[in-house]
Amino acid sequence: MARSKVMKVLTENPVWRSVFRHKMPSDDRNRVLVVLSNVFLHLHPTKVRKSGVRLSYTWCMGGLTFFIFLVESVTGILLMFYYRPTAEFAFEDIQALGAHVPLGIMRELHRWGAHAMVITVWLHMFRVFLTGSYKPPREFNWNVGVILLVLTLLLSFTGYLLPWDQLAMWAVTVGTNMARATPFLGNEGPGAALLAIGDTPLVHAGSDVRFALLGGRFVAAGALLRFYVLHCIAIPLAAAVLMAVHFWRVRKDGGISGPL
Repeated sequence: MARSKVMKVLTENPVWRSVFRHKMPSDDRNRVLVVLSNVFLHLHPTKVRKSGVRLSYTWCMGGLTFFIFLVESVTGILLMFYYRPTAEFAFEDIQALGAHVPLGIMRELHRWGAHAMVITVWLHMFRVFLTGSYKPPREFNWNVGVILLVLTLLLSFTGYLLPWDQLAMWAVTVGTNMARATPFLGNEGPGAALLAIGDTPLVHAGSDVRFALLGGRFVAAGALLRFYVLHCIAIPLAAAVLMAVHFWRVRKDGGISGPL
């Protein structure tokens, strides 16, 4: 009895009511109001099909991917306190993370979490394809998911250079050399010769997408800084925004698709 009185006083407080504008979801109407008035909950549907949330149907790959993204965000922020993106200190800091920094395991959590996220994203896309969940009216969300897949691969690729060891440098060298064949944007790609003013090409070895990625013609200190900014700021922000759109679109398309 005393507990109910305390809860009543607490929930009727103006400060509480300014944060939580509706009562607990005791019925369908109030459940809808609670979900739609919450900045986080409104991204999700108020109702889902029971058959559509079975583990055997969803494989829980979407939820696992989002959970791993949160783990990567937290461990990545912690790693930023100890890592310096310079050619002089990068490899030394990576070594120190495992040998001297308290909870040095967070670097391994971040590394293996990145591998796991690539796997779960692929499995999520595979499940969506097998169940036909990409068909109308969900084709827009399928395209958002494809972009998120590309961003996940880019996160993995940009993070590969940060240890600044021989394996990372040569792997990124090979990967960025492929960018030279990008259509219209790479100096060796199809259509590059068409982009010219008179006899002067607009796309050449010093102005193509590979040069923009590396900040030069070779993997050096400029490339390390650019990959660090892309890995820690640009790509995660883009992925977070698209994830919010992805969740919101599931709600707008009628919730999680049911089994065929």
